Amino acid sequence: MSTDKEKTVENEGVTENELEVTPEVIPSMDEFKDDLDKSFKKIREGDILKGTVIGISDTEVTVDLRYYAEGIIKLEELSNDPRFSIKEDIVVGEEISATVLSTDDGQGNILLSRKRADNILAWEHLQEDMDSKKIHTVKVAQAVKGGVITYLYGIRAFIPASQISIAYIEDLEAVVGKEVDAIIITASAEDNKLVLSGKEVELERAEKDKNSKISKLQKGLVTKGIVEKIVPYGAFINLGDGLSGLLHISQISFKRLKSPNEVLKEGEEVNVKIIDIKDGKISLNMKDIADNAVVEDIDDAPSSYSSGGEATTGLAALLKDIKL
Repeated sequence: MSTDKEKTVENEGVTENELEVTPEVIPSMDEFKDDLDKSFKKIREGDILKGTVIGISDTEVTVDLRYYAEGIIKLEELSNDPRFSIKEDIVVGEEISATVLSTDDGQGNILLSRKRADNILAWEHLQEDMDSKKIHTVKVAQAVKGGVITYLYGIRAFIPASQISIAYIEDLEAVVGKEVDAIIITASAEDNKLVLSGKEVELERAEKDKNSKISKLQKGLVTKGIVEKIVPYGAFINLGDGLSGLLHISQISFKRLKSPNEVLKEGEEVNVKIIDIKDGKISLNMKDIADNAVVEDIDDAPSSYSSGGEATTGLAALLKDIKL
C-alpha cells in the first residue's frame, strides 16, 4: 500500500526514489583569496599595477584594479605617442599596466600613469626583442634630418635613412604614414636611444628568397644569362630572377685566356651551364655546351635531365625556333 506522500509524488509522475536533491553550492574562502589579498595589499606610489579597462571618456580611462578603489588614468598619462587616440587605441576589457602616481586623487580613486609604466616595461621588452631579432611592423610618424621617427611600445624610435629600405629613399616625407617591417638594432634605456632597421629585414628576406630559388636549381641546367661584371678571374653572369653565378676564366673557353675580356663583354648575352651549387654560390661553364637545349628562364628549369647531364626541356621549346 502506498503512503499519501508516495501517492502525491506518483501523481506528479515521479516516485520519491527518483527525486534528486541538489545541494546548494557555497563558495569557499579560497576562491576569493586572490581578491582578498589584493584588497588588503598596501599600494605605494611608484608601484606598477595591472588592471582591466572598465570605462573610457574623452579625458580619462577607468581601470578595475580588483582593489577597494578604482584606478584613473588621465589622457596626458596614457601615451607618449603623438598619434595616440583615447577612443581608438583603448578598448574596454583590455588589460593594461600603469604606475601609481597617487593613492588618492581627492575623490577616492588611485591616480595612475600608463606611459610611465610603459617606459619602464618597454625597455625590458625592447632588449628582449633586439636579442631575438623580432620583427615589428611600425608606422612612420614623421621625417627628420637623416631619417624618420616612429614609436615602439610607446618609445620614440629612430630609423636612419640608410636603414629604412634596401632601396635608396631620396624623399623621406614620402615614407611618412607608411608601415615598415623593422628589427631593433640599438636599445639603450640609459641613453634613451632606440634605433630600428627595415633594411636588415629586407636583406634577410631577400637572402631567404635567393636560397629558396637556388635550392630549386640543379647541376647540368643550361640557360641564358647576361654578363654583368668582368673581373680578372672570370665574369659574373646575371641569370635573372635575382640570381647570378660566377663563370671562372678557366670555364669560358678551351683556349687559354689571359683575360675574360678576350671573349666576353659586359651586357652580352651568353649561354651557360650550371656545374656546381655550393654555400649559396652558383658556378658556371660556357665552353662545352654546344648543341644543348637552353632553358630561357630558370623559373622554368626542368626536373629531368638527359644521360649526358644536360637539361632537357619540352617539345614546344625545342621546336620554337624552327620555321615551317
